[in-house]
Amino acid sequence: MPRHGLSDEGWERIKALLPEEEPSRRGRPWAPHRKVIDAALWILRTGSPWRDLPESFGAWETVYGRFRRWSRDGTWDKILADLQADLRDNGEIDMELWCVDGTITRAARCAGGAPKKTIRPENPKTMRWDDLKAASLRKSMSKRMARGT
Repeated sequence: MPRHGLSDEGWERIKALLPEEEPSRRGRPWAPHRKVIDAALWILRTGSPWRDLPESFGAWETVYGRFRRWSRDGTWDKILADLQADLRDNGEIDMELWCVDGTITRAARCAGGAPKKTIRPENPKTMRWDDLKAASLRKSMSKRMARGT
């Protein structure tokens, strides 16, 4: 079994829950479901973009299209519900405790207690021109020019 692929036992478990493989009426032959699932698992486990899918899995468009189709028609939800039901029946899943892993959730700086960024008036690069003119005269300007007369 490849590192990111589906085991033979796992494949046998979900094979019956997948839609029938459609015979190709025209164009290329229909890609096998097992290969598409292995490719989708590779994408999900590595976090790579779809376009970076290795060529050994086939065209990324095929995998993405089938993944999206199964997401929309509820195939993935049906597989998940069936696997959860098995775990629940065997007492291997606790329905009372739910945890969300937030180790990779990004948050704004202020959510962690960081101060809000403000413009400091003592920095001439970030001051508005009116404030800068009032704070000090530029050396290249005459006093009359700085007064606006």
